[in-house]
Amino acid sequence: MIPRIAEINVTQKLYLDFIESLKNSHFEGEVNPDYASRVVLSTDNSIYQVLPQGVVFPKSVEDLVLLAGLAAEPRFKDVVLSARGGGTGTNGQSLTDGLIVDISRHMNQVLEINAEERWVRVQGGVVKDQLNAALKPYGLFFAPELSTSNRATVGGMINTDASGQGSCMYGKTRDHVLELKSVFLDGTLWSSAPLSDEELEEIKRRDDRVGEVHRTVDQVFNEHRDLIDAKFPKLNRCLTGYDLAHIRDEEGRFNLNSVLCGAEGSLAFIAEAKLNVLPIPKYSALVNLKYAGFQDSLEDAAELMAWGPTSIETVDSKVLNLAMNDIIWDSVKDYFPHNEGEPAIQGINLIEYTGDDEEELRAKVAKLTGHLDSVSGQPGRSFGYTVTFGAAEVNKIWAMRKKSVGLLGNGVGEQRPIPFVEDTAVPPENLAAYIKEFRQLLDSHNLAYGMFGHVDAGVLHVRPAIDMKNEAEEGLVRVISDGVVALTQKYHGLIWGEHGKGVRSEYAPAFFGELYPQLQIIKGAFDPANQLNPGKICTPLIDGAELLKIDEVSTRGQYDRQIPAAAREEYSQAMFCNGNGACYNYDPNDAMCPSWKATRERKHSPKGRSSLIREWLRLMSLQGVDVVSEGQKARYGSFITSLPGRIKNSWNKKQGEYDFNNEVHEAMMGCLACKSCVAQCPIKVNVPDFRSRFLEAYYSRYLRPVKDYMIGGLEYMIPYLSRFPAPYNWMMNNTLMRSALRRWVGMVDSPAICTNTLKQGMEQRGIKFATPDNLSAILPEQRERSVIIVQDAFTSFFETQLVLDIIDLLRKTGFNVLVAPFKPNGKPLHVHGFKAAFNKAADANTQMLQALATSGISMVGVDPSMTLTYRQEYVDDGIRQQVRVELIQEWLARHCDLLNQKAEGLPKHDYKLMAHCSEKTSAAASIADWKKIFQALGQTLELQATGCCGMAGTYGHETENYDTSRKIYDLSWSEVVNDPANEGRLVATGYSCRSQVKRLDEQQLQHPLQVLLQLLKTA
Repeated sequence: MIPRIAEINVTQKLYLDFIESLKNSHFEGEVNPDYASRVVLSTDNSIYQVLPQGVVFPKSVEDLVLLAGLAAEPRFKDVVLSARGGGTGTNGQSLTDGLIVDISRHMNQVLEINAEERWVRVQGGVVKDQLNAALKPYGLFFAPELSTSNRATVGGMINTDASGQGSCMYGKTRDHVLELKSVFLDGTLWSSAPLSDEELEEIKRRDDRVGEVHRTVDQVFNEHRDLIDAKFPKLNRCLTGYDLAHIRDEEGRFNLNSVLCGAEGSLAFIAEAKLNVLPIPKYSALVNLKYAGFQDSLEDAAELMAWGPTSIETVDSKVLNLAMNDIIWDSVKDYFPHNEGEPAIQGINLIEYTGDDEEELRAKVAKLTGHLDSVSGQPGRSFGYTVTFGAAEVNKIWAMRKKSVGLLGNGVGEQRPIPFVEDTAVPPENLAAYIKEFRQLLDSHNLAYGMFGHVDAGVLHVRPAIDMKNEAEEGLVRVISDGVVALTQKYHGLIWGEHGKGVRSEYAPAFFGELYPQLQIIKGAFDPANQLNPGKICTPLIDGAELLKIDEVSTRGQYDRQIPAAAREEYSQAMFCNGNGACYNYDPNDAMCPSWKATRERKHSPKGRSSLIREWLRLMSLQGVDVVSEGQKARYGSFITSLPGRIKNSWNKKQGEYDFNNEVHEAMMGCLACKSCVAQCPIKVNVPDFRSRFLEAYYSRYLRPVKDYMIGGLEYMIPYLSRFPAPYNWMMNNTLMRSALRRWVGMVDSPAICTNTLKQGMEQRGIKFATPDNLSAILPEQRERSVIIVQDAFTSFFETQLVLDIIDLLRKTGFNVLVAPFKPNGKPLHVHGFKAAFNKAADANTQMLQALATSGISMVGVDPSMTLTYRQEYVDDGIRQQVRVELIQEWLARHCDLLNQKAEGLPKHDYKLMAHCSEKTSAAASIADWKKIFQALGQTLELQATGCCGMAGTYGHETENYDTSRKIYDLSWSEVVNDPANEGRLVATGYSCRSQVKRLDEQQLQHPLQVLLQLLKTA
């Protein structure tokens, strides 16, 4: 039995008093001082981990004013506040040991779009891709392009003055900021925009914080103009943080926003922004070049800039190879062919052209490709290329490039590429020589690394592979950082070229020299008590204010090394999360983490759950608990012997006794176990895996709810219930019984068991079970066209007609169909942490399937989620070999010749596929198989963009999940299902998806093969 975790790092009294005062001041947002929320927000995408005192979620500008005003009171002068957006920073920019102010939960609205004047007004918590989705109908977009654009907020972009791919043409975030609405620390709400001298002089006469700030910044600029010009490099990336070089714009106007952009929340809170937006280019093309050496791609890129592209991006072989093993590769592999006789690809250049004149764009591409053909085969040149036209296809390749940032963390072993010197910038003409020395520095320490980036802007992202749990290797962060700083100085560049300063601000005094005290004066004018994100960018001129140092801030590695190696290995699916935040994808039509989208609580995300598991393991280890051993005891120990203790602990929990185990449990129970994280997370974080392990350990201490036994035992009970389904169906349809189930069992409802059994339907059709005798009786000429359907409990007993329809379709197209005897798959057991029972079910099922596999006849499954269990959960533990059970479309797509024979005379229809999340993420190539199948019968099938339906097995049937399940469904499914234009056109592959549509919208979606059967019947 695992022990209670009662000892945690509690919130300091000063902050508890501040929080209480905030609640009493008509603050409408939420304040979370709970340990789980603090742990989850103690990390970002950097190597650091700093535990905050709490998290504040303001709902409005008024809340920010209240918050800032309260912090300015003398009694709270030691309260520290740090703004946080998407939490994607790579240098600890938003990490703090004070209060985090997260505006992304509520202040995330696009407020106004003026298409005619080409500007937009947004709240700071709006995600970049969310903004561009709102602008797309107007033919406009917000230009700075980030790899994290699906979760990075506009406020965060402003605070880091973000830039990215295409910055040579589009510039940085500050180049598109027209006005900012900010909240100063005294509670003043101020709108800043370029000012004439007359307007500036009037503001400077004010006797308040606003006046002081304008007087100070203007004085610093006027008195140190020559020094500013000398210190600020003439680079595309320039500097992030207090950009004095642009205090006066090209028209000579004073612009305070040049100081606020890139300030990393150290001067004010960014509440709203008015942004310049641009027309979306009508045409785009991408030329994809392959190189035999990475250095060749760098050196060639400098010359290729002369051909006038919009941007040039470079990726090395390490990143490319990681992409090849990711779900993303299916969408781009045709653009990077490896032809016979070609060398291995060691680097690629992606050369983009955009424009509004297609003929002109194609002419530019033709000139470039003509040049490439003329130099092909020469030393240092590319040995091959492909050309991609059209935004849809080009964006697929850019999506691969975007994902490369996270993919670098998905290496093998304990040493993983980490960000700490990854955004250096040098003049583009110096880049190749600079990178050559950079690589020599890394090679001298025997470090592996990956490289990619914006060669057109002189920025290359470099991530050395270091095991931060190893104290000896941890010291390399200092050695490499100091070495890289020296190199950037040698090549007239910057160590902070794109991703902000954060903890690396310690290098600022040396870089700015005599100008640094002027930055301190500016900081003091905005934040005299050093309360806003202290230790970053610069400090005010007060005693005790110091910059953070890269090797004096606590790191994740320092915490993780407190966890024994065996525990880290057991929970490895959580340990390697690097905080890239891909699970915070805002897009409701994307499958990634529906629980995060519905709740907007970061603990209900793969990153959040990974963080909690890591802290749980650490706290258990500090108590001397061997979690691996405890898991084994829970798996094979006595249910009866542990019962009294579990009853007592459950009673204490009900009485309010604190236990961190319960906070972790709450986060785990919010997971749908949809496994989108497994495929879509660049690191392949597998929440259902470590969730199952945690639940097994957790329920060694606490009583399980009755519903868990009901769900876990369903596959075993249902064959017997199906023999006489009337009582079960009556119970599930009776209002009184459903009310009792909801209240006492924890189940809202359950679908009815079919009254026509599969066995009866098989007998009527003369279909046999796949027994050894029946398999051996199949004639050799029949084997090629034979197939075994592997049953699952959901379709066999709740959708019996579907299985029979599939049998009928396959028979009509010339196949000999057999059905495997039913055995519990075990997935529900795995989801709820019944590990011993799951292993038993998996072993028995594997044994049967292995016997069937000896026949050489293909085996297929109907439900995607249950079928994919055979290639995922069954083999994840490494204790059993995978048995090949294909998704039905994977197998059928290989037999399109038989389908083609039936196509003649069929009426043509257009259908939309609402695919199961498991297919889209864990078997992405199989979606194309569905299209092939429909095309073979003369039909058109397109993939309908949707996220999760919210059911996920039995998740949506559980009382505590019903509201969240409904909210998830409403995010993307409800609108599509209820669109009159889609009537009769929608097909869904997942049992749970069809079940959810039926229960929430009272519509019956068909399986793709059912509509094909209907077509064949009409022929």
